[in-house]
Amino acid sequence: MKKVITVLLVAFIMIQFFPIDKINPEINPQMDFVNTKKPSITVAKILKTSCYDCHSNETKYPWYADIAPASWFVKNHIDEGRIKLNFSTWATYEPKRQAHKLEESIEMLEKDEMPLESYLLGHPEAKLTPETKKLLIEYFRQVKQDTEEANIF
Repeated sequence: MKKVITVLLVAFIMIQFFPIDKINPEINPQMDFVNTKKPSITVAKILKTSCYDCHSNETKYPWYADIAPASWFVKNHIDEGRIKLNFSTWATYEPKRQAHKLEESIEMLEKDEMPLESYLLGHPEAKLTPETKKLLIEYFRQVKQDTEEANIF
């Protein structure tokens, strides 16, 4: 048993020598959702608090992102989140894709699938109240409608 514990401890120490890349991609403010869509201060704050860590290039890594294997889990979630929706590159999306991303966001919020429960464990301030969730859904619906009307598709 002592040998197993020693091997596990050595393995744990060894994996610490392979840190994740925590450098955020460069940000162009002209491409950012909040800067281009100009939501209310309240909606902007909700987005920054509850969405931007995983869905933008403005990630604020928590302390446990320095400890493998938790760091690998965190990095994977962020990479996947940015692939699915990246608010920092919003203006690069075609209007039809923007409308689709908004529709998906509304659906995820309505099903209580976002923010992820695993994220909320370390970020309780990101939990959406029924009121903030409703406000965000209404805002996304309006932006989606405005996008569709402006581009008629």
